[in-house]
Amino acid sequence: MLMPRPATTAPSPQPQAGPLTVSRETLDRLHAYAALLEKWTAAINLVGAADRGQIWSRHVQDSLSLLPLIPPGTARGMDLGSGAGLPGLVLAIATGIPFDLVESDRRKAVFLQEAARITAAPVQVHAARIEALALPPAQLVTARALAPLDALLAYAAPLLAPGGTALFPKGANAAAELEQARRNWDMQVVEHASPGQPGVILAITGLQRIQAGVAHA
Repeated sequence: MLMPRPATTAPSPQPQAGPLTVSRETLDRLHAYAALLEKWTAAINLVGAADRGQIWSRHVQDSLSLLPLIPPGTARGMDLGSGAGLPGLVLAIATGIPFDLVESDRRKAVFLQEAARITAAPVQVHAARIEALALPPAQLVTARALAPLDALLAYAAPLLAPGGTALFPKGANAAAELEQARRNWDMQVVEHASPGQPGVILAITGLQRIQAGVAHA
């Protein structure tokens, strides 16, 4: 697991991101992102006040927990309601996979552009509403704390390429949200533990809306 940079200047062990090893350069870029997030969040409330002292453990590490779930060969990702860049910007830094970051709040979009510049992350920032996007579907769609699952799937469905995967961290209400969503959506769902947090990470494939009047077994 990645740990915050120690105060000492002595050499530290090779950092880890879950089961994956990242380079020192990648770790430095993640720290630069975390520092920028801490600096900006007081002005535009990028994360909740209670979490400002836990940006690394509560937000960066939480985003990195999606790394092992990204399908091999993924060429492009899309992060909906990206906000502070969680998880999309963090995943782009850690993997080098190009991401489209979609954020309708223009102040947050400005932060994302600055964070991308500082970290050299392979991202494009779109200051637009999800419904107004004119982007080709992506093999990977992510979102964190954006909407209840049923509404989130409606956002994601047109933007998820055939055979693609959606990764959605969900909190303590995940089971209830999933039950509600299954009334409107046919999908394959694998639930993964969310390290250090209540709830799960939902890995969703085969997403299709159930047509009105069609019985669902």
